[in-house]
Amino acid sequence: MTAGRDRRYVALLPGLVVLAAGAAVADALAPLIGVNALFLAILLGALLANAVGVPGVARAGVETHDRFLVAGIVLMGALVSVGTVREVGPSVLVVIVGAAAFSLLTVELLAKNVFGLADRLGSLLAAGASICGVSAVAGVAGAISARERDVAYASATILLFDAITLVVYPIVGEALELSGPVFGIWAGVSMFSTGPVVAVGFAHSELAGQWATMTKLARNALIGIVILVYAAYYAGQSGDGSSTIGTVREGFPTFVLGFLALVAVASTGVFTADQEALIETAYGWLFLVAFVGLGTEIRPSALRDAGVIPIAVVCLAFLATSVLSLAVLLAIL
Repeated sequence: MTAGRDRRYVALLPGLVVLAAGAAVADALAPLIGVNALFLAILLGALLANAVGVPGVARAGVETHDRFLVAGIVLMGALVSVGTVREVGPSVLVVIVGAAAFSLLTVELLAKNVFGLADRLGSLLAAGASICGVSAVAGVAGAISARERDVAYASATILLFDAITLVVYPIVGEALELSGPVFGIWAGVSMFSTGPVVAVGFAHSELAGQWATMTKLARNALIGIVILVYAAYYAGQSGDGSSTIGTVREGFPTFVLGFLALVAVASTGVFTADQEALIETAYGWLFLVAFVGLGTEIRPSALRDAGVIPIAVVCLAFLATSVLSLAVLLAIL
């Protein structure tokens, strides 16, 4: 058993080398060409995947990039205190829940009543757009027995908007001169997937990155409720409910608990300034490595694979959620 585990670890090495090399290149070139290192890491990953292709021997290691993202997020909790969270107050929680509910209901209504999409495809799009991107699509798909074709369409649509918002949000944030908290929270409540949210947050500023991450984690935690609601709605497909419980458990982002644990520890003041600087450097590198891998998932073919109607549904709901949430944030912060 040990030998088999060792072989699996060895098989990951080429891909890990690719991720590390991409992170190092991004870190070295970013100050020379005046581009944010995280965005450059994503660009390098996208260029590798689309211009050359990820070598087969490196694919397994490259696909571990989400683990580095999770590790970076958890570690970032050491630099966030309960006092920092209280600076904005419970109004942010209201915005998070309100934006998620508005987005989910808008996608559902548009998909079924306006564009005539199949019920389950509409639900997958709604979950992905309102909670945590492709992770939500996968979680809800298991609860409602969605067809693989619908899962593929929904996932491709979400990934397309992840790629678009990676470019558009920093431009809008700079044009409107949004403050760190406003931009970070706005990205956290309106963008789809965790990786792009963290990327654009830290591209704006350290403060925006922290708020974007905290807001997105709070939004991600709603996945359990959403899975249960959809499982109840599609009760005829859920059997005795035991599979639903398992889906909720598997779909819940447990790394949120690790993040909160470090927030609690940081609130005691146990970390020194030198230790905080070291932690910041560590999670910065973890994010760089993760975003090289994230870039490899950006494919122009997503536009073709998604189809026009799912894109139209999500686009309309996204624009409404993005504009309304930003207006609310500017009014209360």
